Amino acid sequence: MGRAFQNRKESMAKTADAKTKVYSKYGREIYVCAKAGGTDPHSNLALRGLMERAKKDQVPSHVIDKALDKASGAGGEDFSAARYEGFGPGNAMVIVECLTDNPNRTFGDVRGCFTKTKSKIGTPGSVSHMFDHCAIFAFAGNDEEAVLEALMEADVDVTDIEQEDGRITVFAPHTDYAKAKQALLDTFGEIDFEADEIQFLPQTTTPVEGDDVAMFEKLLGMLNDLDDVQNVYHSAELPESNE
Repeated sequence: MGRAFQNRKESMAKTADAKTKVYSKYGREIYVCAKAGGTDPHSNLALRGLMERAKKDQVPSHVIDKALDKASGAGGEDFSAARYEGFGPGNAMVIVECLTDNPNRTFGDVRGCFTKTKSKIGTPGSVSHMFDHCAIFAFAGNDEEAVLEALMEADVDVTDIEQEDGRITVFAPHTDYAKAKQALLDTFGEIDFEADEIQFLPQTTTPVEGDDVAMFEKLLGMLNDLDDVQNVYHSAELPESNE
């Protein structure tokens, strides 16, 4: 079946400026996650997964600790989540997730990226209904049945489960994230998750060809360069040599 998801274990940013941007995105996300669910990673499973992912992406401990310290204090920035949707080059659907302390500025910046790449920003819900909002866990393993049984016993509404090349991938509704992760940890102990996050997965993909390929990659690059942008999801099927 092979439902494609964005694996964040991508090649580490090569320039100091790009690394700083990665650290900043993680710091902001950790701060918001800890502020919402508490700074203890044992009771806040979303925070635990985020911290583990940050460490895999070589984010320094002091960046993580600073974000946690800020979250445990009374002050700090007031970041809120914002989501923008639209159509990119080739009419592929795009979802942009942001954390911002100034929604007006962020909307203007995101809209500018769409406008400069001949793309169209839409209204809330204009494309998200064509995506599944999934909790995704991927880890080494071969016993698909044992994993499914553990999740079913925990009353997790499993959307899909795959076993391929010694890796098991579980898809569940985003609302079941904590329940699914706890069930996996309770049953199999400490797991080195290759993927442990919530994503938007497109229900269908859109082939992007010709001149639209470079323009779509320009849109992705511009969006990812914005400090307020945390994640960009899309339905584009790009030629392999350009991915």
